[in-house]
Order: sequence, then C-alpha cells, then structure tokens
Amino acid sequence: MRLFLASYRFGAHADRLLQLVGTPGRVGLIPNACDAWPAAWQSAVTSDEVPLRRLGFRPEVVDLREYAGAPDRLRATLAGFPLLWVRGGNTFVLRAQFARSGADAVLPALLAEDALVYAGYSAGACLLSPDLHGIEEADDPAEVRPATGVEPRWDGLGLIDRPIVPHVDSPTDPDGICTRLAARFRAEGKPHWALTDDDAVIVDGGAPELLN
Repeated sequence: MRLFLASYRFGAHADRLLQLVGTPGRVGLIPNACDAWPAAWQSAVTSDEVPLRRLGFRPEVVDLREYAGAPDRLRATLAGFPLLWVRGGNTFVLRAQFARSGADAVLPALLAEDALVYAGYSAGACLLSPDLHGIEEADDPAEVRPATGVEPRWDGLGLIDRPIVPHVDSPTDPDGICTRLAARFRAEGKPHWALTDDDAVIVDGGAPELLN
C-alpha cells in the first residue's frame, strides 16, 4: 500500500510523492469534498490542477457523483490511474460520496493490490482515519444531507491506525480549530498525527512515516 497524506497539497514533500509514483503521468483528481459548495466547485478543481501540472502530472477529474451505485464501473475507472489525488473540503461529505459510489470498498482493494498510489490532503487525508470523531469541530456534518441525500457517517476508511489532524499551527487554520483539536487529542492521550501545512505522512509498503 502506498499513501501520501498531507495537510495542504504536497506540504514540503513533493519530492516524496514523486518517489512513490515514479514518472508523473495521469492522475485521477477527486474533488467531492467540495460538493456542498457548488459555486466554488470548479475553482477548487482548478486550484489543484495547476500545481499537479507543474509537477508533470496530467489531472483528470473523477466525480464520484457520476458513479453512485456503480462500484464496478468506478473500479475500472480508478484502476486506470497510477495516482489518485483527493483534495480537501468537508470530510463528512467526502465520506458520504465514497459510500454512495462504492469507493470505500473499491479503493482499499486497489491499494491492497498496489494498483495505484493514494494521495490526499486535509479531508482527503482525514478520510483514511479509523473514525471521524473530532473532525466535526472543523467540518460541518449538517452539510452532508443537502449535498448527497444521505446521512453523515462517522466511520473512516480505516486504512491508517489513527486520525490525522491537519492545518495545525498553520495559516489555513486562522481560527485555531484544528490546533485546539490536536491539543485535545494530546490531553486525552489519543494517538494521532498533528500535521502542519508542511508535514505529511507516507506509507510505502510498510509502517507509516511522518515527514516534518
């Protein structure tokens, strides 16, 4: 299994993403964490396409809404990409769209086969946690039903053994919400990865490695 999980885009470790992937090529860009904000959806896509192209990748949007109830078709699509890029937004909305499309079963299977690299930041990284409790302090679960037609889920994909708290002590957390959440987890003795916007967690077939 190969994972690149960051707080904000590549953090300070674009080189390690390139090492995981090898030669840059096609990348499936999944922007569904932004589905609750239709007016900003296209600009969110563009904001990720540009830095991906600068690294030499060729991004193609994979909209999970187009695969609701069609996991076999989704698997065929995702298997064609050496890299998936899952951007930030609302973690609960993203989780709901993974469930509606069957991506929550398809993706772990593809990763187990080492068929692709998963790269995600913010919500795209938090999604892989065992559960999403605590994330509601930053992301509103009430946005799920209007955006997806289903109730929010509190289980993550469980591909990592502890939650990721992004944007700690970072400009992308101007109100300090994520910083306080990391402090709460620390006080509770709850294992987690607290990531600044420079940090990332990578998995390359073995134990997770924290990159500061």
